[in-house]
Amino acid sequence: MLMSELSARTGVPVPTLKFYLREGLLHPGATLSQTRAAYDEGHVRRVGVIRALTETVGLSVQQARGVLAVIDDPGPSLFEAFGRALGNLPPSVPEGDDYPRARAVIEKLGWAYEPDYVAVRQLEQALAAVEAMGIPLDDERLAAYAPHVRAIAEFDIARIPPDPDAAIEYAVLGTAGHEPVLAALRRLAHQDLARRRAAKR
Repeated sequence: MLMSELSARTGVPVPTLKFYLREGLLHPGATLSQTRAAYDEGHVRRVGVIRALTETVGLSVQQARGVLAVIDDPGPSLFEAFGRALGNLPPSVPEGDDYPRARAVIEKLGWAYEPDYVAVRQLEQALAAVEAMGIPLDDERLAAYAPHVRAIAEFDIARIPPDPDAAIEYAVLGTAGHEPVLAALRRLAHQDLARRRAAKR
C-alpha cells in the first residue's frame, strides 16, 4: 500500500506519518521510486503502537523511540530489555545511590529485586511523594495492595509468549498500555464504592 493508503487504514494524516518516519519511529517502506514507497501490515500495526504510546500512554517522541528501540532490538536478556524499556515510561526518575523507602517496602514484601532496576527508583520517588502529602504507605495499605498487585503480575507473566522478540513487545506494551487502564479502573471502583456507601446512609 502507498502512504495515502496507510493513512486511510490507520486514520493518521500523511504529514504525521512522515513525521514518524523522520523521527525513526516508523520503519521506511519498500522503495518503489524516488518519491514512492510501499507499506505493509507491519507498518499498520507499528502506527497503532506509536499512537498508543504517544497518545494514550502520553510518552514523548523521545520516550516512544526508546521503547520501540528495545522492542526492535531487545538483546539476549528479557529482564534487562524490560528494564531499559521501563526507563522510558513515566515517571522519569534520575539515578541515585540509595533508595531506603523502596528497599524497605520490597524487603517487607519478600520480593526478589535488582537494586538498579528502574522500578526501584520509580517506587522510591512515589513513596517520597505520598509521604510528603501526608499519606504514607503504611503497613495496612501495603498488606491490602501487595497481594492484588502480585496477582496481576502473575497473570501477566504467565502469558508472556515464548518467542523472545514477542515476549519483550508483550511485556513492554502490556506495561505501557495496561497501567492507565488499571489506574482508571481503580478510580471507577472508588466512585462505585463511594456511591454505595452514600446510599447506605
